[in-house]
Amino acid sequence: MARGWESKAVEDQIQGQQGEDSKGPKQPLAASDPERRRRREVLLLSRVRVQRDLEASQNPRYRDQLTCALADIESQIAALDESDWRAV
Repeated sequence: MARGWESKAVEDQIQGQQGEDSKGPKQPLAASDPERRRRREVLLLSRVRVQRDLEASQNPRYRDQLTCALADIESQIAALDESDWRAV
């Protein structure tokens, strides 16, 4: 089944994001806490999914809901990164 240019562009963005994430975190993670590392990975994957859904959505109410979800996920990532700095 052929894919349109929009789905290919989204795929490229996701791969680009994953490429940046695979280079390593910009901030050090506490190596002694695998649960914190797993939580950060889950949040990053959730952020990619919400961004993809936001790009594909045309319903204004759903877009508002996704925008709020994205802001919440990003604040959780920031809080986790901030606590990692304190742990190092």
